[in-house]
Amino acid sequence: MTVNLPLPQKDQLIPVKGFQMGIAQAGIKKPNRKDLLVMTLAPGSQVAGVFTLNRFCAAPVQLCREHLAGDGSKGEIRALVVNTGNANAGTGAEGMKHALKTCVALAKDLELNPEQILPFSTGVILEPLPIGKIIAALPVAVANLNEDHWFDAAEAIMTTDTQPKAASMTVQTPAGIVTLTGICKGAGMIHPNMATMLGFIATDVGFAAGLLGNLTREVADQSFNAITIDGDTSTNDSFIIMATGQSATQIKSISDPIYGIVRDALIALARKLAQMIVRDGEGATKFITIEVLGGKTEVECRLVAEAVAHSPLVKTAFFASDPNLGRILAAIGYAGIPDLDVSGVQMWLGDVWVAKDGGRNPDYQEADGQRVMQAQEITVKIDLGRGVAQQTMWTCDLSHEYVSINADYRS
Repeated sequence: MTVNLPLPQKDQLIPVKGFQMGIAQAGIKKPNRKDLLVMTLAPGSQVAGVFTLNRFCAAPVQLCREHLAGDGSKGEIRALVVNTGNANAGTGAEGMKHALKTCVALAKDLELNPEQILPFSTGVILEPLPIGKIIAALPVAVANLNEDHWFDAAEAIMTTDTQPKAASMTVQTPAGIVTLTGICKGAGMIHPNMATMLGFIATDVGFAAGLLGNLTREVADQSFNAITIDGDTSTNDSFIIMATGQSATQIKSISDPIYGIVRDALIALARKLAQMIVRDGEGATKFITIEVLGGKTEVECRLVAEAVAHSPLVKTAFFASDPNLGRILAAIGYAGIPDLDVSGVQMWLGDVWVAKDGGRNPDYQEADGQRVMQAQEITVKIDLGRGVAQQTMWTCDLSHEYVSINADYRS
């Protein structure tokens, strides 16, 4: 089940000029399902990405980093290819060869250089990539490239997701209307930095060279790096922003007033997509917002938010609708702020003031906590009482179904 997550509607996903998608059924893990996606970009497009910090990062992640860091002598990034059903992670030198072979094969079909291709994989770790199936299906995906395939693209990258995740928005700028559309996948093994997720956002905005990299990292930190489901950082996490430059909105520098408009729009869309992952968390029944304020720095606020958001004891209490809220205080205490004065800490559960000055609020009644815990969407607000910094994270509860899904993942 999902937590208040409506299914995306095809007619609400807006094409982005200069960007096309093609889908195929390669039979990588299971027959008769979309599991291969090709995306192409118009000449002159800008592409930037951020990736997992897991030291066992997958072969395609390593190759993406190489291609994005290239000197451009082989040409700009013009296409991406994604397979599901197999992560091509923990596969050693052979995995790197397979990732490169995928790029070589697609480059041939599109008349590009292999260095102009970014490969992505998601699925089971420590299994050889069925490269023959992928190469055989690539021409099919290329043959049906179309700018209106966003819904099918979202389906093609799913693993344990219960539904596709996609969203669009348009924004008015002084130069005209711009379009942003994105898809993502992920339901488990979710924890910054980043998550077992893939996220792709395309826009028709034009950016001067060098601007998109820092912006992409900022957008990721405000969205996909602010979610956690189970505290496991995956091997394949990737978030990519692609700007085709096909609209009248052209941004030359961060001092351009339009930059802030587009930045805010990208963050808003990325947050919407990231929260879709939490709402579709494996076995999730509750969507939980953790707001931490009153910190000296954003870093310490984030430490507290993460400690609370991925604590199994906290998450199982939410699943049971049990206001065992001392577990949250315990997580705050071990989050890693050595000089925290707990007598200054306040905590609210929804509209209920639970902890006052580091102890139980004398006015708190467990019935009030129970009332809030019954809801599908819950906010925990923590004031550290030591500054003005703040951070927010989103998570879900931990249910029996989460264990079942991951116990049966390979079957």
